[in-house]
Amino acid sequence: MSRIAIVSAMHEELRALLPLLQGSHVERRAGRECHLGRLDGREVLLVLSGIGKVAAATTAAVLLDGMDVRTVLLTGVAGGLAAGVRVGDVVIAQSLLQHDMDASPLFPRYEVPLTGRSRFAADAALCAALATGSERVLSSPHAALARFGIDRPRLHSGLVISGDCFVATAAQSQALRAALPDALAVEMEGAAVAQVCADFERPFAVLRTVSDRADDTAHLDFARFVDEVAAEFSRDIVRATLPQL
Repeated sequence: MSRIAIVSAMHEELRALLPLLQGSHVERRAGRECHLGRLDGREVLLVLSGIGKVAAATTAAVLLDGMDVRTVLLTGVAGGLAAGVRVGDVVIAQSLLQHDMDASPLFPRYEVPLTGRSRFAADAALCAALATGSERVLSSPHAALARFGIDRPRLHSGLVISGDCFVATAAQSQALRAALPDALAVEMEGAAVAQVCADFERPFAVLRTVSDRADDTAHLDFARFVDEVAAEFSRDIVRATLPQL
């Protein structure tokens, strides 16, 4: 049976799922530890990609080329960009774009050269399943969010942008909002995974919990949020989504 790969960029984002993996064993590929087993009755692969677009792309290519992976689900955190996208909210990427891709004037800004595309669409069915799972988790108070002082988190779906920089100043986030006004959130891996999955013609989805507002306090909020909230929250949404896949 082909597997669902659940990919995270940081140790903290994956740690809550690993103890739940049954019958697990580890295969090492390209410097990565791929944890194979069953999660709530489904064949899955859990893997740490590392941070940034190259690390994420390498991981996705390894999984899709030789690990019998059918579907890629990238989970983790992101900085909120759009108005109303608050810390603790959940963002499902309907499409992804590399905000630091610029081969102009040879190609239009943001377009991946030789592809004719700047935006890569996530799988609609996977996004719908994630939305259902997210709503189920968001419908009840969550202990991890409560510890962070967050109540009434919301679900958003739309454009998520990726780049090889941690956006941590108000000036950076304002520039991104001006250039890409429909962007909901910014992170460092999703668009790279999207491009690789498009090359392999495999379905993928990206789920992000908003850890900060991508402004001058981002470095403070991010570290605390990942440590106290992200692992448990992502775990529960993934588990609520798996039965639908």
